[in-house]
Amino acid sequence: MQFTASTVSLTIDDVTASQAFFTTHLGYTVQAAADGFVSLTRTDAMDIVLLARGTQVLPPEQRDQHATGLILALTLATGIQDQEKRLRDAGVEITMPLREEPWGERLFQVTDPNGVIIQFVEWATPDNA
Repeated sequence: MQFTASTVSLTIDDVTASQAFFTTHLGYTVQAAADGFVSLTRTDAMDIVLLARGTQVLPPEQRDQHATGLILALTLATGIQDQEKRLRDAGVEITMPLREEPWGERLFQVTDPNGVIIQFVEWATPDNA
């Protein structure tokens, strides 16, 4: 098996609001779009497809589900503090402030207009390494 891409598909209420969030604040660009659908891409991250709840593209048992219990984690090479400040200064609510875990993970979270949690991660050297 050989994969050519990796995409996460999120079923949400307001595709336009999440599209604006991802393109404005996270640097994604629109690859394709139609009513109730948008495909977002970056060269350095997983692609994201946003689908409106109730869309006929999905099987009936999935149409009314909402993306919940999911954390979209994006790993940064460096500069996590600068990114948290940039997003805060842009008016994005930081829903979990920057912190460092004992195992060396530095992270913070934001939440998009549809409740999708985006976690930014940067790996540091743990104190006990």
